[in-house]
Amino acid sequence: MSVFCGLECVVCLGCSRWAWKRLTYIGAYDSESWPPAVAEDFEPVPRICRIVLAVYENDLSHPRYAPPGGYGLNPSWLIKRVDYDQTQGRCPPYIIYTDHDHREIILAIRGLNLVRESDYEVLLDNRLGRQMFDGGYVHHGLLKAATFILERESNTLRQLVCELGPENKLVFAGHSLGSGVAALMTVIVVNHRDQFGSIARKQIHCYAIAPARCMSLNLAVKYADVINSIVLQDDFLPRTPTPLENIFGSIFCLPCLLFFVCMKDTFIPERRKLKDPRRLYAPGRMYHIVERKFCRCGRFPPEVKTAIPVDGRFEHVVLSCNATSDHGLVWIEREAQKALDLMKESAERPTPPAQQIMSKKQSLKREHRDALERAVSLNVPHAISPTEESTAVVVSCSHAENQEEMATSSKSGGKTNWDELVKKLFTRSQSGHLVLKKDIH
Repeated sequence: MSVFCGLECVVCLGCSRWAWKRLTYIGAYDSESWPPAVAEDFEPVPRICRIVLAVYENDLSHPRYAPPGGYGLNPSWLIKRVDYDQTQGRCPPYIIYTDHDHREIILAIRGLNLVRESDYEVLLDNRLGRQMFDGGYVHHGLLKAATFILERESNTLRQLVCELGPENKLVFAGHSLGSGVAALMTVIVVNHRDQFGSIARKQIHCYAIAPARCMSLNLAVKYADVINSIVLQDDFLPRTPTPLENIFGSIFCLPCLLFFVCMKDTFIPERRKLKDPRRLYAPGRMYHIVERKFCRCGRFPPEVKTAIPVDGRFEHVVLSCNATSDHGLVWIEREAQKALDLMKESAERPTPPAQQIMSKKQSLKREHRDALERAVSLNVPHAISPTEESTAVVVSCSHAENQEEMATSSKSGGKTNWDELVKKLFTRSQSGHLVLKKDIH
C-alpha cells in the first residue's frame, strides 16, 4: 500500500511541476538569449505595418481606420488595389505601392478575413507533407495563392523595377494569412530574378507580420537573409505547430486547442521535431517584440530581440490571455513604433560611420552562415551548408544573365519566360486544368 502511495505522490509532483512550468512560461523566454535589434534594421517594420493596414481601406484619400499619425502614404503613389472580386477568392486582397521616399516597390497582402469562406479554402488546401518545393516542404494552399498573384502581377512588378531603376527595393509584406503568401512569393522571386529585371538578391525583402508556419526548417533558415518575421510577445500563430487548417477550423475553441497542443508537445523530444522534414515553421529572421514580464502587471517599454534560430524556434505554446490579441496588426504596429522610437532615443549617434555599417552587414552575413552551419550540425532534413548556398547563388546569377539575354533577343519579351516558370510550377490534368506539381525542384 505504501508503494502505491509513493507512486501517487511522485505522479502528483510531476504533474504539478509540469503545470507550474507551462502556466508560468511567457513569450519573453523564447528570445531571452537573443541580441537586441538595431534601429537601422528595424526601421522599416512600423512603416510596413501601416502599409499592410492600408490594404483594409477602400479609399486612401479618405481613410476610415487610420492609426494615430495616419498611414503616411501618398495616395497618388498607389499603383493597384485588388479586392476579393478581382482575386476570385484565390488569394487575399492586396495593393501595389511605390514608396519613392524610401525607394521601395511594395506588394502588401492583408490577413485572414474571418467572414470570407475563400480565405478558409486557401488554408484548408493543405495536408502535412503534401507539397514539396525547393528542397523542402511548404503550405500547398499558400503556394498556390502566391503563384496566382505572381501570374497576375509579374509584368507590373517587372515594369516598375525597370522604370524606377535597380536601386529600388522589391518588398513583399503580409499579415497572418498574407504573411505566408508573401514569404512564398519571395522564395519564388529570389529563385527567378530574371523575370523581374534581374534584380539583385539583396534588393528583395519580405516582412512577414505575425507569420504563419508556411515552410520547413531548412527553407526558413536558407532564406533568412531576405525574409524577416515580426512576432509580438505571446502571439499564438508562429508557435502553434498544428496545421493552419486545424487552427482556424477550431477558431471558436482556440484556448482548448492551444492547451491540448501544449500537452502533446511536452512529450515530443526536440530532436524528433527537428528531424521531421514535413514540420512547418515561421520563415526567415525573427524579430521578437517583448513588452511584458513574469509576475509584472501592465506593459513595459517594448524591446526588440532578433536572431536566426534553428532549434528553439518558437516551439513552446504560451498559455496567455494575450495570445490572440498579440496577433492583431494594430497592436503590432503600435508596439513596433514605440520600440523604434526608444531605439532611436538610446542611440548615441543618429548615423554610424561607414566602417560600422560595413561591419554590421558582415555580421548579418556571418549570422546567416552560422545558422546554416547549425542546421547542418543538427541534421535538419535537406539543410544545406554555406558553401552549397554560395554555389547555388552563383548558379542562379549566371542563369539570370542567360535568361536576360534570351529575353532581350526574344520578340515576346519577358512573358515567355514567365510562362516557362508557370510550367515548372504546374502540370496539366486530363481535363486541361493547371494543377500544382507535388514535387518541384
